[in-house]
Amino acid sequence: MENQKKVNFKRFFIENSAFVTLILLVIIAIALQGRTFWNPNNIANILFNNAIVGIIALGMTIIIISGGIDLSVGSAAAMIGLVTLTTINSTGSIILGVLAAFGTGIVMGAFNGILVSHFRIPAFIATLGAMQIFRSLSLNWWQGGGMLLGRLGGITLDIDVRGFLRFSNTRLFNDVFDGFTVGIPLPVLYWIALTVIMALFCKKTALGRHLYAVGSNERAANLSSVKVKRVKIYVFMISGALVAFAALVESSRLGSMNSATSGQMYELQAIAAVIIGGTAMSGGRGSPIGTLFGALTLGVINNVMNLIGIPGFLVGAVQGTILILAVLLQRSMVKADKAY
Repeated sequence: MENQKKVNFKRFFIENSAFVTLILLVIIAIALQGRTFWNPNNIANILFNNAIVGIIALGMTIIIISGGIDLSVGSAAAMIGLVTLTTINSTGSIILGVLAAFGTGIVMGAFNGILVSHFRIPAFIATLGAMQIFRSLSLNWWQGGGMLLGRLGGITLDIDVRGFLRFSNTRLFNDVFDGFTVGIPLPVLYWIALTVIMALFCKKTALGRHLYAVGSNERAANLSSVKVKRVKIYVFMISGALVAFAALVESSRLGSMNSATSGQMYELQAIAAVIIGGTAMSGGRGSPIGTLFGALTLGVINNVMNLIGIPGFLVGAVQGTILILAVLLQRSMVKADKAY
């Protein structure tokens, strides 16, 4: 009985490791920087700065749960953002720009899903190739440069782009704290809302339950009449739509996108957030809520290191260490399951 309690406690700790890690980091941050870290403006900035990767990581979560991976999300985000701004500049219509963004993202996701499901190319290889294709096409079509919202060839276009800029640069519930005007950035609300939607999708829908089955044991899922190929395609398409949403947020926030630099390293940051959030790389286990905590953990690490003056070059080393520890915890979870 005592051994069973130890196993249950260990399982509880491991399954909630992302939340526990985040709380510990916040406590350390308060101890080191106190009022500077806990300033509402600083907290809002942490959330704001991680919202784009956080949204992309939600799509990465369901892909990894289903047993896959997607290395093309950064290149896809850059290309989608460029398509969006080009469409708005060419037509003067924000609605057409948004439709172009989601259309491009879903097609990109379907492309990856078909390669993985119908052609049986390993997801790592298929999406690595897609990453290079998307980035190369972007560099070629936009001549290695970028696109500015409302400007074309150095000429200011006669279109109203304020509505699109407000999509990401608006803050709600503004108030004054310590002389700073603080509000909740809209991208943070988008991120939280999408996290809740994806959590409900994973738990309450047939497709959500099927992706866990496919990730746990694809052969058994197939024998249980689960449409494995269809599940994989749908998962990549949903992820493509989330990448499109993230690209809309980024292009609206900056008013520009660049074919060479936009979206760089987003895939690695998203994967790190997913794994730190408790999703198993082998598939079949994980949750969007855990990914939210994983992304926040990375954001807090980055913020605290900046506040205490640690060189930015070492941020990746610390985040990499946290990632390795998260994988070791996952192994402990497997052993706990066997013990149980």
